[in-house]
Amino acid sequence: METGKAVLKVRRQKRDKVELTGEKHTLEDRKTGYHFLDGNDIDGRLILEDTPGGRTARLILEISNTAVEENAGLEMERPVAVDLEIVEKPEKMTALYLFSDWWTRPAFPADFDEIPPRTQVLFLKYPDRYGCLIPGAGESFKTCLVPGGKSVLSMEMTAYTGGINRLDEPAFILTEDRDFFRAVERAFAQAAESGGIRRKAERRLPRMFRYLGWCTWDAFYTEVSEEKIREKIREFEEKEVPVRWIMIDDGWLSVKGSRLCDFAPDQKKFPDGFAKLTEEIRSRDGISWFGVWHALGGYWGGILPESSLDKEEAPHLCRTPNGKVLPRPQAEAAYGFYRDWYRLLRKEGIDFVKVDGQSAVKNYYENMIPVCRAARELHAGLEGAAACFDGAVLNCMGMAAENLLARPATAVSRSSDDFFPEREDGFSGHLLQNAYNTLYQDELYYCDWDMFWTDHRDSRKHSLLRAVSGGPVYFSDRTGSTMPEVLKPLVYVDGEILMMDRGAKMPADCVFSDPAKSGVLKLTNVGACGGEKRGGGIAVYNLSGQKQAYTVSPSDIADIDGSGQYWIYDYFSRNAVVCKRHEAVRAEIEEEGYAWYQILCGDGPGTFLGLTGKYAGFLAVESMFMTERGMTAVVREQGSTGFLSLREPAAVRCNGRDVLKDVERNGCVYTLELEEKKNKMMLEVVWEE
Repeated sequence: METGKAVLKVRRQKRDKVELTGEKHTLEDRKTGYHFLDGNDIDGRLILEDTPGGRTARLILEISNTAVEENAGLEMERPVAVDLEIVEKPEKMTALYLFSDWWTRPAFPADFDEIPPRTQVLFLKYPDRYGCLIPGAGESFKTCLVPGGKSVLSMEMTAYTGGINRLDEPAFILTEDRDFFRAVERAFAQAAESGGIRRKAERRLPRMFRYLGWCTWDAFYTEVSEEKIREKIREFEEKEVPVRWIMIDDGWLSVKGSRLCDFAPDQKKFPDGFAKLTEEIRSRDGISWFGVWHALGGYWGGILPESSLDKEEAPHLCRTPNGKVLPRPQAEAAYGFYRDWYRLLRKEGIDFVKVDGQSAVKNYYENMIPVCRAARELHAGLEGAAACFDGAVLNCMGMAAENLLARPATAVSRSSDDFFPEREDGFSGHLLQNAYNTLYQDELYYCDWDMFWTDHRDSRKHSLLRAVSGGPVYFSDRTGSTMPEVLKPLVYVDGEILMMDRGAKMPADCVFSDPAKSGVLKLTNVGACGGEKRGGGIAVYNLSGQKQAYTVSPSDIADIDGSGQYWIYDYFSRNAVVCKRHEAVRAEIEEEGYAWYQILCGDGPGTFLGLTGKYAGFLAVESMFMTERGMTAVVREQGSTGFLSLREPAAVRCNGRDVLKDVERNGCVYTLELEEKKNKMMLEVVWEE
């Protein structure tokens, strides 16, 4: 990225805004420098350093203090901004910006002056390469992109703390590559290393999140109770829904107004606490794990002043300038607060927590402690305390950079705003946020695409979305309304999710197109098929108000195995074709329609579909063996199954039993309806006896 002129803007307490133009000069070790002086007390330097395949920027600023006279440090809001002229304009851009304090969504600016305020990630497309730019989240200050000039990249830096007179902080990380996904991967690898946190591959997904879950939130909202949970459990048992974990969301806590007054559950709603309830339900051989919700500050407004909890936890709490009682933003103190709470919950039979409101850090501690330092200390303390849950934390309302780039080890993070069942256009917004946020958040976390209702008008679209998401799957139906048939395509008989390998991602050429205008959004994922090679899936959604034409191709999935021949299997029509990697199938999709394709390696005359009643049923194929005379597969459990074959079989056997007469054929697609059982099954297809 070649740069031209640079301007530094400084806003100070008790002073007028100052704008300084820096002279560009070359420094040693592949660095470019800009020096800003006001001739009085401001000394600023912007250092751009070339790195392998990219560039970083760092701002150093000092405002000199006087010995005894009144000083004028930086303002709290928007204290520092840098405008940097960009010589080479990208062809296209996609910005992920905070539209609230906690969530990001995509925008598609044509020029730098259209970049939304509070942009946290910027993807760039050039004729010969892609770029990924991450504004910095440093020791104290965070950087966001804001609208600049048509060719001016504008950055604002703030610590949400007034009076600071010096900073030495990262402004951005930029990586470039001919492969879009490599550019993103390298940028976030560098950001993780700088922040001292783990990348996704180094984080461990807690076991419960590999199974189907249910949450109380959209079922009861804050009116949750022990009896309502028991009633819902009875429904699961009657309908044979294999829920394995329950999360008790907001409404269980002992609160007054918006403040927490006790660690124990509300006695009116849970007269015996959680221990009796969790023990009773676990004894029925179904649900194995229980989780509870809480806000980062305890409850939304923190801790009730002068309550018994305030007094008991006093060594771990602080009074903020805005009057709240909160966990002290210092790792050891925060650890003590959460440790005491989590120990009690663990004794009550709780296995994990959902922590909400994480990006409220700037609101909680403004003018008390710099935002990045506060977030880092709180996350360190919380995650240390969560060791009693083996690190099982569902991070939520926390997509601000100071949170994303500060969690040491927890594995799961929400990737969208809430599922709103009554919002008319809720599905498209939910889809777009998850799809685009996963492009970058998947580099650090398993992405949680939130709960949904199985009796919702968009329930089957939501179900497919969870199948391709590569993350946890849970729902929040009200009592009596669960539809098992919406969930069955997602899980095995025992409730384990057929979970794909990564977060769902669109093909690179779709990243820079607004699906609300182009109409069609494709999401891809991959997973093991037969133990040796990875198959893939492509979900297609029509976001327009009319029928749309589209294509699907193996080349849509950048990381699918194989390079020769592939099968494209249409899950809903049960049709299949064979094609090469860059060949495509053309189709049309109805208004608000959706489609699902499995892409399987086709090196021989046939392959197995695994469980045909599951969206990602090919994941159930544990091993596969092929000869000139036939092919054999071991499938994880028994159920509706199938295979693809260019040759008509002479025999088909399931666990040694001849089932050829029961096999249905549709072109090269062969299916067999079997009763669902946990037992493994061996399928043999014989072309020549």
